Amino acid sequence: MIPPTDSLLKYGTPVLISKTTDKKSTKAGPSRAGPQQSSDSVPPPPKFSSTEDTWKENEATLDTIFPPRTWMVGKQQWLQQVSSTPCTRKDVVRLKEMLDTNIQRRQARETGICPVRRELYAQCFDELIRQVTINCAERGRLLLQIRDEINMSFAAHETLYESSVGFGMRKALLAEQGKADTEKCTADLKTEIQDLNRQLNEEKAKCDVIEQREAEKRQVEEKKFTEEIQFLKRTNQQLKNQLEGITPKK
Repeated sequence: MIPPTDSLLKYGTPVLISKTTDKKSTKAGPSRAGPQQSSDSVPPPPKFSSTEDTWKENEATLDTIFPPRTWMVGKQQWLQQVSSTPCTRKDVVRLKEMLDTNIQRRQARETGICPVRRELYAQCFDELIRQVTINCAERGRLLLQIRDEINMSFAAHETLYESSVGFGMRKALLAEQGKADTEKCTADLKTEIQDLNRQLNEEKAKCDVIEQREAEKRQVEEKKFTEEIQFLKRTNQQLKNQLEGITPKK
């Protein structure tokens, strides 16, 4: 029977526990199969009076840490428990090889945040907990406590990351809105500057026209005054000459 999903955590052989027919009937599962419990809260394993039952106590702890998984195939329900076979040095080496192979096969990133790499390392850690629990239940429960603490830290960091992303998005939206307002204000100011420059140019043109007109007027007036002065000078000279002609010489 093929397990429902691949995992670095070693499981035993699947067992058929029920088969649905027109009249439902249920077969009793193996003795190690208990009700599924969450691994976040691990109750203490049952106590056995004899030291010869230490192995059974370790198996009970193993079932508590890693509850059996079940799935349906057609009308058949299958159950699969973690393996209680003691591990050897070759198993550890093989686990390392499987970890490296799965990392390459699933193309996990070597650096940075990678859910695939995290999942594979979590499965590898679960397998190490299984191997340790078979020989020492207390050590397995301690490793389980460490694993749960790591998972809580990961969850806290994910929450902080999601909060920071949301905060950053809100700030980005506010910045975009502020940018749009600033751009609109800048465009209005540029338009106002253009209008003022146009008005300034118009006033300068008017001023130039007025200055030119006044300059021409001043030239006409100066010419007129010069002609009048010349006329008055000539008249004065003529009168002077006449006066001299009338007055007898001594």
